[in-house]
Amino acid sequence: MHEPMHEGPARILVLGGGGREHAISWKLASEAGIVEVLVAPGSAGIAAEPGVRVLAVDPLDPGAVVALARAWAVGLVIVGPEAPLSVGVADAVGAAGIAVFGPTKDAARLETSKTFCHDVARAAGVRMARARSFAGGETDAALAFVKELGKAGAGVVLKADGLAAGKGVIVTESTAQALALAPSFLVDRPADGPALVVEERLTGREASVIAICDGERAVALPAARDHKRLGDGDAGPNTGGMGAYSPLPDVDDAGLEAILETVHRPILAEMARRGTRFRGFLYVGLMLTVDGPAMLEINARLGDPEAQVILPRVATDLGPLLLAAAQGRLPESLPPLVPAKPGAAVGIVLAASGYPNDPRRGDPIAGMAAARDAGALVFHAGTAAGPDPIGTGFVTNGGRVLTVVGRGEDLASARAAAEHAADEITWDGLQRRHDIAADLPLPAARPLIAADLPLPAARPPAAARHPAALEAVR
Repeated sequence: MHEPMHEGPARILVLGGGGREHAISWKLASEAGIVEVLVAPGSAGIAAEPGVRVLAVDPLDPGAVVALARAWAVGLVIVGPEAPLSVGVADAVGAAGIAVFGPTKDAARLETSKTFCHDVARAAGVRMARARSFAGGETDAALAFVKELGKAGAGVVLKADGLAAGKGVIVTESTAQALALAPSFLVDRPADGPALVVEERLTGREASVIAICDGERAVALPAARDHKRLGDGDAGPNTGGMGAYSPLPDVDDAGLEAILETVHRPILAEMARRGTRFRGFLYVGLMLTVDGPAMLEINARLGDPEAQVILPRVATDLGPLLLAAAQGRLPESLPPLVPAKPGAAVGIVLAASGYPNDPRRGDPIAGMAAARDAGALVFHAGTAAGPDPIGTGFVTNGGRVLTVVGRGEDLASARAAAEHAADEITWDGLQRRHDIAADLPLPAARPLIAADLPLPAARPPAAARHPAALEAVR
């Protein structure tokens, strides 16, 4: 059989060192045409992947990243976490003439400023919760808005305006709690910029829909659902994410395409209208309410732990797609959904003692080989090489330490595989949830998203349009 010619990058540099970057480098290293995947700064766990080389370079230093990419003749730089985006690393790499998949500093404001995100969504006609922003010194105004929402019978969500590693959000349980906590977001904050966003609390199920974007066009990855709270039953504090699963029973392919058409594409168009084209992963967090989907937030990168359950389901090479998007040349003929493998993936995050406040480091990890022997993928998020490479090999070195991913023909079997593999891994003080993807089946009253957001009549289903169009980016 004739093999298609790949026009992807031969050598790729991935910036970051967490579970998301491990999943990205794992996926890319297995693809045809890719000679080597470099990861900076990476980790000892990522370095163990075949075809992956870890280099000790600061991903927050734009000059050092550019020098590294040039020295290794890198064909594509992928920015993993949000921090390098916020300091303009993508700007520097692009200015050096190197293809970079990740938005500029200005475009990344969709994530780095929740106020900006609301402004863009409003202009694009994308539904979000009712919200207002407040700067330092505006405590009285913020409390007045909290009371206004409370009188209307609405719950309140408090969000720090800037980056907070996924933990700067408090979903309050009462108006009294919101009134007590809101001032803490404004203490010692300047009066010349937003510090706190007060939002109406929406109810429903969350969904993460992430698209590969080239500034104008977008193609959606499989949808996923993240579990943010530390404990079973969504108890305990907010975290960066304690597990995820894909696909979603309440978002079918038609619904996913509808979300792309009514959320991602209007956001991209509004950003282009402002002269700030967005190229990168456009992560849209949605609440599936009884009135249809509402956008909760935008991230300017792949989610973590969503990446760990999404990428194992991607049924095509990622490298050519990301390079084409970085160069602004995703074909018009490209199907709206990235092809997905049948079946499901469930990821369980294993966290260190003390997470999310003060995680303990240095605890020896046992059982990773047994988890892999059970068929699971084990992605390193916060590990370091241990003192005994013949024994356990790794110790804890962060809050979220590992993501254990089970795969199966459906969510139930994938969940069982993930639970079995996660049970094999131990260390002192390990924290985890036991209910990831256990909240199934869905309530019968919940309509499919495709029914909430019908596609334009003139746009036929993806499979009927261009079944082989992915070859156009190879």
